[in-house]
Amino acid sequence: MTDHLTRTGPGITRLNPEVLHKTPGYHHITVVEAGRTAHLAGQCPLDAAGDLVGPGDVLAQTDQVVANTLAALAAVDAGPEQVVRTVIYVVTDGTDALGAVWQRLTGSPLGPAFSTASTLLGVTRLGFAGQLMELDVTAALPAGPDVTAALSG
Repeated sequence: MTDHLTRTGPGITRLNPEVLHKTPGYHHITVVEAGRTAHLAGQCPLDAAGDLVGPGDVLAQTDQVVANTLAALAAVDAGPEQVVRTVIYVVTDGTDALGAVWQRLTGSPLGPAFSTASTLLGVTRLGFAGQLMELDVTAALPAGPDVTAALSG
């Protein structure tokens, strides 16, 4: 039995079994019927020139990561509603910073992406000097044309 079941698109169902704890907005389980998926590389707080945005400001970096993620999803004709898994990495050992990033993400245009199976982690370091957060995303794509052909044409 479930206390909350949501269908967010063709072939995507999210649910929270009654026997598991209540969540602050995400679902314990996301089921995707067989189809195409997009696995985004970890989205970093870099601008189009490859420069770090918001040195020392995790919320400014979060905003850049949101913009980058939306652009990456749009490149494969997907939006936040098609996201089926997220992992959020924040350089911190404090719950206040983790909570602030979660609030910024869920309140952003990418917010629906975090109603899915999500993990939020505090880590000691990320790949770029000064980088304070990164987002790993998997999306379920609708059936459609080969995106490599669309991108190369």
